[in-house]
Amino acid sequence: MNAQVSVVKCDSYEPVLVSQAVKETINLLGGITRFVKPGSRVLVKPNLLMSKEPVYGITTHPEVVRAVIHILKEINCKIIVGDGPSVWGKYIENVDEVYNITGIKKVCQDEHVELVNFGKRRMRNKFPLTTALDECDYLINLPKFKTHELTLITGAIKNLFGLVSGTYKTELHKNYFEPFEFAKMLVDIYQEVRPALTIIDGILAMEGDGPATNGKTRQLNLLLGSSDCVAIDTVMAKIMGINKYEVLTSKEAALRGLGENKIERIKIEGEDIDKLNIRPFILPQASKIGNLPNALKVMLKSLIKYYPYSLRLKCTRCGHCVKVCPKSCIMFKKKGIVFNYKQCIACFCCQEACPAAAIAVKKSFLAKLIGL
Repeated sequence: MNAQVSVVKCDSYEPVLVSQAVKETINLLGGITRFVKPGSRVLVKPNLLMSKEPVYGITTHPEVVRAVIHILKEINCKIIVGDGPSVWGKYIENVDEVYNITGIKKVCQDEHVELVNFGKRRMRNKFPLTTALDECDYLINLPKFKTHELTLITGAIKNLFGLVSGTYKTELHKNYFEPFEFAKMLVDIYQEVRPALTIIDGILAMEGDGPATNGKTRQLNLLLGSSDCVAIDTVMAKIMGINKYEVLTSKEAALRGLGENKIERIKIEGEDIDKLNIRPFILPQASKIGNLPNALKVMLKSLIKYYPYSLRLKCTRCGHCVKVCPKSCIMFKKKGIVFNYKQCIACFCCQEACPAAAIAVKKSFLAKLIGL
């Protein structure tokens, strides 16, 4: 048993409480110098999906980022902070708006830490990843505790997708639109970058049709930490009430020997998660097909489908969904946006990018009939 995950309670984002909880999360694992060498260069990567305030529970809270910065400063690290939000598309100027509204820009200004964008890239393995990785000795990964319509959870491994630079995210969604293929691609990135440490912000979590405005916030009051992205995602899934085998990224990474996904082989420090009495999380609608037997899923694949559709009364006609669609199958009409379902690959990028929660999930007739 060599995989460790720490689980620590934190009742609010009050700076003093977050600072203490983050420090405890790391100390339970052996302290920061177990993972990061003093005086080294560190890239801190939060989850900054879109330009929404922390109260929405979509992005890593700035106080968690601040607490990590303080700990790294104590060992004289040179720190840079950055992420590649999904709202970039072809409009790179939106990144500063994301940094500003999520509160990350203010934290970096307060702490005199460099905030970078991921516009520059180079090929690493099969993918163009940010050159910020080349400027640092270590990566610290700060995901948000959320559900996800395509990958079931947004955890440690999924958060690394933000290292992909610019518009290439759209190409990856287009080329790897099947959930298992998308999971394998995410694990490829994890295998390439391997964060030194991951801390998941689960103080305010998200359930339902996450990871963006269609999800529902939920006060969980937990922080999780580990150097093993597979193990921390496995514990996260356990807390959510999800079978570990439903999380395709964890399953694939464990098969490659990149981490531990057997809960009985993970040493959980801090809170006893079995005694927390946490209600199972509401899962994304599109994930329900995963509960069917494999043979039945294969037989009914063409009949059980989930698609995005527009809630026209909520739509603000901002155009984010049109810009991010990897298949260019969304367009404006007089009454609002419409989808070309013959081209739609149900990647739900549109739902993820929508700032107004104006895109919901549409089920095929059979999916409704059998109660999925």
